[in-house]
Order: sequence, then structure tokens, then C-alpha cells
Amino acid sequence: MDEPSGPSTARMIDFWLGGDDHFPVDVAAARAFEQAYGPCAPVFRSLRAFLGRAVRHVADAGVDSFLVFGAGVPTCGNVHEIVPQARVLYTDLDPVIVRHGQRLLAGQNRVGYGFGDARDVAGIDPALRERFLPGWGSRPVGLVFLGLAAFLDDDTLAGVLDDLYEAVAPGSRLAVDFDTEELAGYPQALAMMGPEFRMRAPKEFAALLGRWQPTDDGIVPVARWRPDGSPEQVPDAFYGAVAVKPAG
Repeated sequence: MDEPSGPSTARMIDFWLGGDDHFPVDVAAARAFEQAYGPCAPVFRSLRAFLGRAVRHVADAGVDSFLVFGAGVPTCGNVHEIVPQARVLYTDLDPVIVRHGQRLLAGQNRVGYGFGDARDVAGIDPALRERFLPGWGSRPVGLVFLGLAAFLDDDTLAGVLDDLYEAVAPGSRLAVDFDTEELAGYPQALAMMGPEFRMRAPKEFAALLGRWQPTDDGIVPVARWRPDGSPEQVPDAFYGAVAVKPAG
């Protein structure tokens, strides 16, 4: 990938996760954010660990295909590395990230990457959907919706999640996270997130899921969702859940 002129959030996260798919401009932006907030690597590693536990839970429920929105760089313990037996379709809105993801996944038979907008799930390339999400609409699928809720207003977010609920088969599962108000204490860092960034109080999260039914674990700080041992000691910047479209 040619060196870009500006940073990418996806590549900044790759840096924090210890990956190799980022550039000096991304490192500089990541360090500037940390100057305003504090260490970010532990927070994003905790979020990636939540992704791993959530995806394994979904796979253990018998789901063998996953649709990932806002996928970013598909490395560092992403879905296809967690459940290599599954089919996975990664999607993103950034064409540069999509092309880079396609290069990284070249030669993979069970994993693809394409342009996709959660606000228009019907607009995903039908050929990609047929190949990587066989039986779409009739067989359960795992939806990964991480890092997106903070950039959608309440009405749009609730509408998107309801549209996804309608589109998938009963038994499908949704892994989702929400940004808390934790950044409010760091005004310089908050300003770097841009005007579209939305923080929410935990009491608001459940209503946004609409008809999706969280597992008995509830909507909790991601480090406390089915932890492997003691939960990581990180700020409660993200709450997460796995929610189900019930069968029948």
C-alpha cells in the first residue's frame, strides 16, 4: 500500500494492537491522541479480546458465516483468525482500506472483503454475499458491528439495527459495542473524534437494540463480557453485548 498523506483510524487501531499495517502518519496521530487521553493499546486490546470471545460464542451456537461492518484492517485476531472454519465477509466504507484488505486476504477461499455500508445492507455486492454468506436470509449469520455506533445518531442507529434484524434469519447473532461518556473527561481527545462522535450513558444502550435480545450476560463493559479469568483493568470506554434474533 502506498504511504498515505493522512492518518486512518483503522491503521491507528492496528498500531495499538501491535500490527504491522500502519504508517508513520498513523503512529504520529495515535501518539497525539494518547497525549490527550492516555495509553490506548490496553483499551483496544480489550475490545479485540471481546470480539474474540463474542465470535467464539456465536460460532459455538452453530453459526458458520459472519458479516463484519467497519472492518478496518483484517489482522491482529480478527474474525477469520478466531474462527478459521467459518466464512467471513469483511466490509468497510473506506475504499483505500477495502483495497488493502483485499490484498491482505488474497488467496483466501473462505474470507472476502468488499465495500459495504451497514445503512444499506442490500447494497452489498450480491456475488460476495452469495459466496461468503451462503443462505443469506434463510440461515443464521453472525453480524459484527463494532466501532460504528458512536458515529450514528440514535434514530439512525436504531433504524440500522432494526433493518439488520429484518434482513437476517432467526437464530442470527449480533456482536455490538457502544462508546460510553468516558471521553468527556478528556476534552482535547474528544475534540479529535470529530463532530459526529456520540457518547452515550449505559442506561441508553438497551433501547437502541430494539428487537435484538441480549444474551443473559447483558450489555456490560467489554472486559467483563464472559472474561477469560479476571477482567482486564482498563477504563470502561466501551460496553458490549451479543444479541440474538430468536428462532420462531
